[in-house]
Amino acid sequence: MHQTLINRRTLGVTFSPEGACVRVWAPFAQSVCLRLHQQQQTIHLQSDGTYWQTSTQQLQPGDTYTFILNDTLDRPDPASLSQPEGVHGPSQAIDTSEFNWTDADWKNLPLDDYLLYELHTGTFTPDGTFAGIESRLDYLIELGINAIEIMPVAQFPGTRNWGYDGVCPYAVQNSYGGAIGLQQLVDACHRKGLAVVLDVVYNHMGPEGNYFADYGPYFTNRYQTPWGHALNFDDDYSDSVRRYFIENVLMWFRDFHIDALRIDAAHAIHDAREVHLLREIKEYVDELIRQMGRQHYLIIESDQNETKFIQALAQQGYGMDAQWNDEFHHALRVTATGEQKGYYADYNGVQHLAKSYKDAYVYDGTYMPRRARIVGKSTAGHAGRQFVVFSQNHDHIGNRMLGERPAQLVSLAMQKLMAGAVMSSPYLPMLFMGEEWGELNPFLYFVSHTDPNLIEAVRQGRRREFAAFQGVAEAPDAQDERTFGKSKLNWELRDQEPHATLFRYYQTLLALRKQSSLRHPDRESVAVVVDETKQTIMLLRQHKQVDWVATSGMETVVCLLNFSKESQSFTMPVCDRPWQKLLDSADPKWHGLVAAPENLNGCDSVVVQAESILIYTNK
Repeated sequence: MHQTLINRRTLGVTFSPEGACVRVWAPFAQSVCLRLHQQQQTIHLQSDGTYWQTSTQQLQPGDTYTFILNDTLDRPDPASLSQPEGVHGPSQAIDTSEFNWTDADWKNLPLDDYLLYELHTGTFTPDGTFAGIESRLDYLIELGINAIEIMPVAQFPGTRNWGYDGVCPYAVQNSYGGAIGLQQLVDACHRKGLAVVLDVVYNHMGPEGNYFADYGPYFTNRYQTPWGHALNFDDDYSDSVRRYFIENVLMWFRDFHIDALRIDAAHAIHDAREVHLLREIKEYVDELIRQMGRQHYLIIESDQNETKFIQALAQQGYGMDAQWNDEFHHALRVTATGEQKGYYADYNGVQHLAKSYKDAYVYDGTYMPRRARIVGKSTAGHAGRQFVVFSQNHDHIGNRMLGERPAQLVSLAMQKLMAGAVMSSPYLPMLFMGEEWGELNPFLYFVSHTDPNLIEAVRQGRRREFAAFQGVAEAPDAQDERTFGKSKLNWELRDQEPHATLFRYYQTLLALRKQSSLRHPDRESVAVVVDETKQTIMLLRQHKQVDWVATSGMETVVCLLNFSKESQSFTMPVCDRPWQKLLDSADPKWHGLVAAPENLNGCDSVVVQAESILIYTNK
């Protein structure tokens, strides 16, 4: 382990009292020069055989620069922290230590307590900046979440992009507010008690402004990803590529005070070396935590249902703290809508949802028809906090041709039930921006490339992807600025009915999550009864192992979920104390039809209205 990496960034431009230290990996270059744009000066770098470096007082924070490779190629810094003129322009030197942090007393939340809210900086607010997010922090606190998850901010072409086409992993998108803007946002979040999760991409680079191959073998032909060449984590020269991304992880935690990273599509990080990149990252992060005294988490996205990602280091796993659980979403979406096209085809609805409540994965060593093979591993022994669940996110809205949100696809009653299904799970719940008021604007796929050939390739790709739907509607042009504009949240909707009531319902759900046994993502406490004919699920939650007889002196929460379009009768579990109602999504105060009884006894029957959830406690 390189101890230097823990304490400071070594790549790109860093500053000390002696001046700027410049370091770049270019193992095949014959010469590398630092071009200082303001000074109109060129400085030759010295090679140690792999890295080129120099120290100079000529380069100051705020100055722009590029590297000249072999006296011909003028390129931005691959470890640039700022690209004020975009991905094709010069890099700007930034001294991250100049920021005056005020969060010395901040302590990251226990992962068990995370209530996540995913947002896209460009569409969350009208101005689409970090400052815009900061202006809404009080609103998010009022809602009741305690952690924001920001979609990728690594510099991408133009000003409109989901963020997964980034080509400067160290540079913070200039149109969002850049590095200083992100530091200010994180500091403000910590002052208000909010954790910050940042989405990062370590499986590929975007196509435009991607100059990495000019510097060295950052990519390998051994593997392909759905988005192009795989990054070189296990081929010749891979040590320096791995180091590049390890330093990136440490930078976000150390220099930007990010609390957790969400690593995109970890299954597409191809690495056959003895120590997988993710495991090595975890080892470095653990050492950073030990030295700095701040807690940080690593959360992955993966569609392989492989528990090795979240297995502890001591058990020969990669040590990731948690993962997004798409299977819960898929089972819930099929249960709520009946849709079974595409990747929903493998999910049968309520039975699979019940299985996900117990086992997290639906496919946990079982045959998946769409892939025609056995998929997944058992999650036995893995805590509920290791799985993040949701009824919607950027992918499962934006991957639809028209970007429809659930509010456009299901009834208000079903929206409330889906939210209740997530919040009553023994996992970490996550909302997607605007769902709390039933946002009706879509979340479409959008880009702002400058290469005409790439723009046309994206258009043709979208048309091919949705060819079966072309007779119904045309796939929106991802390059068109209007596509981006349509995807912005309509904040005025929040104050109109029934959206204002739905917002208050979400507030109530989040408060309930914090104040009852639902707070604990304890998988061992879950008992599930499913009735496929009635399309119902009964969940029993306690904060330790239980059976259907409630333990005396311990709060038990029972959640009754009716996904059918008819009222259904449930029999309450045996209990030595009366059941008291905590939540009733069919209550007229939530625009429902009729309220259920406030109190029930064990073995009483209770009618749950169509597309609704009832939650009782014996506390």
